[in-house]
Amino acid sequence: MRLNVEKGTARSQRPTEEHVDAGLKRALVAARTAEDNRGRDIVILDTRELTSIFDYFVIASGTSRRQLHAMSEEIDHALEEGLGDRRMGIEGYDESRWILLDYGDVVIHLFEPESRQYYALEQLWGHAARVPFEPRHSDDSPPNPK
Repeated sequence: MRLNVEKGTARSQRPTEEHVDAGLKRALVAARTAEDNRGRDIVILDTRELTSIFDYFVIASGTSRRQLHAMSEEIDHALEEGLGDRRMGIEGYDESRWILLDYGDVVIHLFEPESRQYYALEQLWGHAARVPFEPRHSDDSPPNPK
């Protein structure tokens, strides 16, 4: 539920079905792009029932700084070119232990494994529903060619 402030009064406003579908589509595109760039342990959390700040988390792990950079850049490209979305913010790119991409209703978290375990977002947001996401390939096989 969103809060809409209009002329000094606050009223709650449910997101439209179109808005919800767009957010889910963004989350799925981000997850698939992370997978195509060898992201591991990809999880999509539906946070709409827990907060009005964002709708979905996409969480993925990478094994190196280079891989985390590639995933973040490719996600930016896929969402901007494919869906016409612009990133609102980015954090952690230089340190590359936890890169956060903010698309408003979708927040993407790209972790090195140790940082992901330390911050444990899946446990912190444990009441969020998991969105089904099935990898197209296993971690042992190469990604599908583009």
